[in-house]
Amino acid sequence: MLKTINPLLTGELLAILSDMGHGDELVITDANFPAAAVAQRLVRLPQISATDTLEAVLSLLPLDDFVDQPTAAMDAPGERPAIYADFEGLSKAAEGRDIGLELIDRFAFYDRTKAAYAVIATGERRLYANIILKKGVLRS
Repeated sequence: MLKTINPLLTGELLAILSDMGHGDELVITDANFPAAAVAQRLVRLPQISATDTLEAVLSLLPLDDFVDQPTAAMDAPGERPAIYADFEGLSKAAEGRDIGLELIDRFAFYDRTKAAYAVIATGERRLYANIILKKGVLRS
């Protein structure tokens, strides 16, 4: 255990977050997402929710402030899942500013996931609990 480091952030995940550069994308997926089929680098957190994972990741990962929407979610047909508000709230808490959540088509989401630096597959069972994060920079 390390002081001030969320225990959900494994050594493997910490290395991935550290190795990512500005503009690289990280995807957090729910249990239904075909993560193994599309991930370049895959970390499994099968007992953890997507929101707990997002909170842990955002405790270290800065979101890109060079783009309007550094987060994106898979658009749910005909509804807005409650987890989207959770994603927005956690992003705002971590960044200290409103973070818009871009909603993108399912197949566009899959394509962006294939190009992402890494994917974290969680045990989240809420539907459409998938989010893409674009890494930002640390300012002096």
